[in-house]
Amino acid sequence: MALITTEAIRAVALVGHAGAGKTTLAEALLYRAGAIPAMGSIERGTTVCDFDPLEKQHQHSLYSAVAHFEHQGTRIHLVDTPGYPDFLGQAISCLPAAETVIVVVNAQTGIELTTTRMMNWAARRRLCRMIVVNKIDAENTDLPALLNALQETFGKECLPINLPAAGGMKVVDCFFNPAGESDFSSVEQAHRALIDQVVEVDEELMALYLEQGDIDPGQLHAPFEKALREGHLVPICFASARTGVGVPELLDIFIKLLPNPTEGNPRPFIKGEGPQAEEFRAVPDPDKHVVAHVFKVSVDPFVGKLGVFKVHQGTITKDSQLFIGDARKPFKVGHLFMLRGKEHIEVERCIPGDIGAVAKVEEIGFDAVLHDHHDEDRIHLQPLEFPNPIYGLAIDPVKRGDEQRLWEVLTKLASEDPCLRVERLMSTNETVVWGLGELHLRTLLERMTTQYKLEVKTRPPRIEYRETITAPAEGHHRHKKQTGGAGQFGEVFLRIEPLPRGTGFQFVDEVKGGAIPSQFIPAVEKGVQQVMETGAIAGYPMQDVRVVVYDGKSHPVDGKEVAFITAGKKAFLDAVMKARPIVLEPIVRIEITVPEANMGDVAGDISSKRGQVTGTQSGRGGMVTVTGLVPLSELNNYQSRLKSLTGGAGSYSVEFSHYEPVPPNVQQQLVAQHKAPAAED
Repeated sequence: MALITTEAIRAVALVGHAGAGKTTLAEALLYRAGAIPAMGSIERGTTVCDFDPLEKQHQHSLYSAVAHFEHQGTRIHLVDTPGYPDFLGQAISCLPAAETVIVVVNAQTGIELTTTRMMNWAARRRLCRMIVVNKIDAENTDLPALLNALQETFGKECLPINLPAAGGMKVVDCFFNPAGESDFSSVEQAHRALIDQVVEVDEELMALYLEQGDIDPGQLHAPFEKALREGHLVPICFASARTGVGVPELLDIFIKLLPNPTEGNPRPFIKGEGPQAEEFRAVPDPDKHVVAHVFKVSVDPFVGKLGVFKVHQGTITKDSQLFIGDARKPFKVGHLFMLRGKEHIEVERCIPGDIGAVAKVEEIGFDAVLHDHHDEDRIHLQPLEFPNPIYGLAIDPVKRGDEQRLWEVLTKLASEDPCLRVERLMSTNETVVWGLGELHLRTLLERMTTQYKLEVKTRPPRIEYRETITAPAEGHHRHKKQTGGAGQFGEVFLRIEPLPRGTGFQFVDEVKGGAIPSQFIPAVEKGVQQVMETGAIAGYPMQDVRVVVYDGKSHPVDGKEVAFITAGKKAFLDAVMKARPIVLEPIVRIEITVPEANMGDVAGDISSKRGQVTGTQSGRGGMVTVTGLVPLSELNNYQSRLKSLTGGAGSYSVEFSHYEPVPPNVQQQLVAQHKAPAAED
């Protein structure tokens, strides 16, 4: 592999909605650059980036993939990402590895949900952006209307840098080329608009431009990069990955116009935690200490763990000693790779701007910072803004005894995907995995079956209801047990009262004169806590209760801890039954983004599910955000309902808000379903 400097490196991420043709575009770029002998096919399962067996089976990307190649003395790292909203975490996690985010748009379907999300996400992270309109030779396309829609949705800074010509059989450059013929619009006008936009970021060039009436595009490299960095320019290119139209021109744009690692905006690294944290700027200098960021982790049962990273500072070589985060013990880089899909190409070094990988380092994890000196301890990237996993499944192994293996496999899979979350819910005694949607978790289950040979059964997770009281009350219980030998005796008097919602639990000892010896008070509290954990009427944990123990009796011989645990438990149950107990349900705050035309349907649906709309806000591109409060139990299958209401154009997120009493009929059902365990004396 030729020695290449940081200035000759480009890193681009291909993002966009499913079906836009990102994987085929990556294939066309690799083929045109001579990195592969022939273009593969998604239908035949022969593409470089969709190499996973499940991707071949489903014929769309499920995971991000990296492919590097060299062209005209420039090394280009491509990151191909999935487009379905369920796999958005895979796309977002890779963007810090790229200087330029290329949003691929299907010329037939236009602006779609993931198009808007990724454009906005890249803008918030201050990454350079470019749009590629793909499939320009497909039927039923209206390219002038699409160009207008892109500018209306994302701003007038979106300008064509080339235009289709000869009926979509070729493209004509509009930046270096001041005139020419195109299928629509004017090359001359497009050229003028680009120059006008670029010179606006440089006052001296602006003055020269106004004086001369024109300017050589060759003089505009630095202001062009500045315009990209500031979001003042978002170039639009036209192409057909299937036929190769526009692909050579796209490669030229990569080399001549896209920023190298010294020209892109620096990544937002932070050193330290909390208020004392300071901004840390990684310098793309190969001679400085190493700073690299792990943006992808994959775990293969046969190959082991693979950590994929972007080098932001310093040089990583074979045999480098690297620390992971704040670890005190380094690991040795035994083998250093660059990736081309599933192919691992061993290299001697990775310099700033390069994307590399190390294998079989078990301690490596997603979002870790690798470095070679303790001066770079406590450095991390500003947290990425991932969508909240809201679709849950309770999972159990089919085979008894596989519980521990199930947890290990789920933990491995969750380590690869920042939008998968696994938790053990003690309140419902369930292992629950959370993802972004049904497709997301269905793919997870397929991997568990095919890759790890683990059969599981699933069901919707139980709602985490709670119990509480609504009135003060008193309770009493005398526990006396005589079995011929040593007996048990303990008597407890207590009173309870409700606390404000969300307060929790309070236990107060007001026993006077040693009526209950002090050593037995913790036993009384333990008995009360047992009911707080298991519930009194429907089997759900209790909350927001104050318990005051004020009297009782003991026995010098038979007074024992176990007796006061039982007495405390039953005295508390006695009081709860007199205190008008109720069941509480979780209320979530929901935020739904939908086309404006669907706002009424969505608001009506919320109201029909015992929810209330709390606000609406208009966004760009004809989208509206509706916020509301809804009982969590009413959101079962909400993803399917929203898809039906909006034709797949809506998205939503939820977060816990508070607990509220369930309606009386729901409480009756929950109490009837619960079989209270027999109390043991």
